[in-house]
Amino acid sequence: MPPITKPAAPPARIETPPLPPQERARSQGAARVLLVLTLSALGLWILHEFLPALAWAVVLAIALWPVYTRLEHRFPPGKHNILLPTLMTAAVALVFLAPLAILGVQAAREAHDVAEFVRNAEANGIPAPEFLQHLPYGAAQATAWWNDNLGHAQAGSDLLRRFENNSVLGASRNVGREVVHRIVLFGFSLVALFFLFRDWRTVRDQSLTACHRLFGPRGERVARQMVASVHGTVDGLVLVGLGEGFVLGIVYHFAGVPHPVLLGAFTAVAAMIPFGAAVAIAIAALLLVAAGSVTAALVVAAAGFVVTFVADHFIRPALIGGTTKLPFLWVLLGILGGVETFGLLGLFVGPAVMAALVLLWREFTEGQDATA
Repeated sequence: MPPITKPAAPPARIETPPLPPQERARSQGAARVLLVLTLSALGLWILHEFLPALAWAVVLAIALWPVYTRLEHRFPPGKHNILLPTLMTAAVALVFLAPLAILGVQAAREAHDVAEFVRNAEANGIPAPEFLQHLPYGAAQATAWWNDNLGHAQAGSDLLRRFENNSVLGASRNVGREVVHRIVLFGFSLVALFFLFRDWRTVRDQSLTACHRLFGPRGERVARQMVASVHGTVDGLVLVGLGEGFVLGIVYHFAGVPHPVLLGAFTAVAAMIPFGAAVAIAIAALLLVAAGSVTAALVVAAAGFVVTFVADHFIRPALIGGTTKLPFLWVLLGILGGVETFGLLGLFVGPAVMAALVLLWREFTEGQDATA
């Protein structure tokens, strides 16, 4: 019989010594930071198209939070807390959609006049405006140039043909797509605003806790300062802008400016941007000059100067600077830089960032402890 051989013993397993607790904690912490950064970057990439809508929802929620809390105190929410957030969200939608509906109705009313102007321009040319005859210098030359280039039928046909080329049609299609995109983002903002209204206590508590854990008490102070800046910006820009538009709309009406309601609404929106009201006032004055009412144009320009001077130099600095303890120069720079960077949203983001930076600078220069 062949000898029975025993199977070879398996090689001994080499056991690696466990990591020390400090190294293990350090490696796990680094892995967690990497995971958080990766997931955050992925989430921002997924939501980057909707970030402006989310930002608008946050701004609107912060701006309307005092009103909402008063209504909630007066009408306590029910078990599911749906009715009051729904009504508030619907009110916000109505505030934005009602002016657009009025503009649409007004545009439809003006469509007949526009069509009639187009037909007359194509058949007879575009007549020289009356104000050319009242120019202090070069009135005859300007009127003659207009009649030679735009005052006959062929010129009107050529001018209208330029608006029918492919570039204009392509621009119209791009505008249509942009409008649809804005409508979708506005609807998403309303949805996000509803949930912010419904769960505002949870969002507030979690945000303050996160700021406190990440940055200590200083982070909570910065967050509160940014919220106060949004409140001050809403009061100083939006409310004051609406007031300017209302007052100047009355001036437009008595001065005989065409479409004073529409131009007053445009002035209100433009007045929310520093120096923007001057553009609307200049348009109103030019319309009056084109109609031959030079005296009324001077009255509109003078009234606009007085209203904007009082608003920009007395009311806005008191509302914005008094709320945020922020010098108006930094408010102005934050607004202009924010609009340049973020568009209309920068009206609120810019001052909030400036308020946070000024707060940190004051704490640093006053020698407060970084852990305070």
